[in-house]
Amino acid sequence: MRSLLIALAATVALSLPARADEVTVAVTAIVEHPALDAARDGVKDALAAAGYKEGENLKFIYESAQGNPATAAQIARQFAGEAPSVIVPISTPSAQAVVSSTRDIPVVFTAVSDPLGAQLVRDMEKPGGNVTGLSDMSPVAEHVALIKEILPNAKSIGYLYNSGEANSVSLLAALKAEAEKAGLTVVESAATKSAEVQGAARALVGRADAIYVPTDNTIISALEGAVAVAEESKLPLFTADTDSVSRGSVAALGFNYYDVGKQTGDVVVRILKGENPGDIAVKVAAGTDLVLNKAAATKMGVTLPESLIKRATRVIE
Repeated sequence: MRSLLIALAATVALSLPARADEVTVAVTAIVEHPALDAARDGVKDALAAAGYKEGENLKFIYESAQGNPATAAQIARQFAGEAPSVIVPISTPSAQAVVSSTRDIPVVFTAVSDPLGAQLVRDMEKPGGNVTGLSDMSPVAEHVALIKEILPNAKSIGYLYNSGEANSVSLLAALKAEAEKAGLTVVESAATKSAEVQGAARALVGRADAIYVPTDNTIISALEGAVAVAEESKLPLFTADTDSVSRGSVAALGFNYYDVGKQTGDVVVRILKGENPGDIAVKVAAGTDLVLNKAAATKMGVTLPESLIKRATRVIE
């Protein structure tokens, strides 16, 4: 029933008569959580800064797949059938669904860690076709260094992820390579849906010295379950997503996703003004923030080094 309502809402929104000077930007995400929501808002604000404003010359449509890949595919087909000016899928699953649904409508993906591995484009510099976008490939080497700085005696990292999410699989390979250089082993624990996150986190207790959560939409959407396990077990939890630090992780070094959204919106504007998406290189999002949570560190038995606190972009007390 929910899927039907989503389809009907999208149909009504897209089929309303548009003025001659009005453009339509259709945005979809695999799930709603702070980072993806911030990216959406950044896209919208970048459009407004360029003169594309709702109620004037912009129809801005947003649909969440609520974590369901089948719903993501349904939304993608609906958007493709209604032919907006640009489609902006946020996250790898939504991007894969949209790219599979259209070869003609411009697509600008965002918050996709590995566009090549996800088969969204064949070349980052010259993507060709109707697709371009922004990658949020995590600085995994810096994440490993951050964990070692806070936990110098750590020997293993527990990797909490959805094994069915392409970006998380790519990040696992990168993590293993960087962890080996740092003398760390990686212990995997997978959750394929949000209801499994707490159990997957619990499976790492006694097997790892820390939990590392990548930019995985399934895990991030149910992060509180993992945080509860980490606090109870005094097992420090780190995230690649800075928006998750306020939700209970010890630390994160990553992107400000509102800024990622604004960078994505700038690409959308270029296309609205006539550029071909296939001629616009896929870029890795710019900027990294270091965010620390002192309260979470205390609950998980961690002392944050003063030198690290001084470097932080933001410290949550």
